[in-house]
Formats: sequence, structure tokens, C-alpha cells
Amino acid sequence: MASLNVGNLGEFLREQRRNAQLSLRQLADAAGVSNPYLSQIERGLRKPSAEILQQLAKALRISAETLYVQAGILDERRNVDGVEVHTAILTDPSLTAQQKQVLLQIYESFRKENGHVGGEKDSQEADGEPHAT
Repeated sequence: MASLNVGNLGEFLREQRRNAQLSLRQLADAAGVSNPYLSQIERGLRKPSAEILQQLAKALRISAETLYVQAGILDERRNVDGVEVHTAILTDPSLTAQQKQVLLQIYESFRKENGHVGGEKDSQEADGEPHAT
């Protein structure tokens, strides 16, 4: 398992909390953790467990996988297809929480509409180029 990079995780959590317009205390209450503990996570002094990351993700309305990648628990390259898009949307500081949710819903609806196939077939079909010679 990869080692935890808590410094970057803490910065990422702080950014997500601010984007969600939550105070440290509000996020701590919503996630069911203590205010001092959350502060220590944000400052890179504590390594939260996967369960705590899941609680924080739920409170921030982002995917737990995004936090796992930030914490170094999951390798981003090994994640299922579509996670990179989710991560890009969820980590964009120029989008509001509501805009992020809408974009994710639209993205998922397109994936379902297209049969959620994944892999090279999708990229070949999506480029609009004829593949027959």
C-alpha cells in the first residue's frame, strides 16, 4: 500500500471544505469527528483512516475514492474508468458544489445512455472518425 501523503490531503480537504462553504466545526459535526481532530488532519498532523475519509467525503458530498487517492490509499491509475473525470470535476475550485453534482449527474447519464462500455471501443466511437477503410 502507498504511504499516506497527509500534507496534500489536508490542503485538499481544506479546499473542499471552503468550496462547500463549511466552517471547520460544521464539517467536523457533519462527519462525526472532533473539531481538533479535523484541524489536525487539515494541517497534515494526523493520518485519517479509510472510515474517517469516507465520513468526510459524505459530509463534503464528494466521492470517498477521491479522498482515498488524495491520501495515497488508492493509486489513481488503478481506479475504474470514469474516476479521473469525477476527480477533475470534484477538485475544480472554480465550480460550486451544486455545479459539481450536476456535472457528475450529466456525465453518469451519458455513460449509462452509451452502455457504460469503457475502454478503447468508447474512445474510437467517440472520436467521430470512420474506422472502416
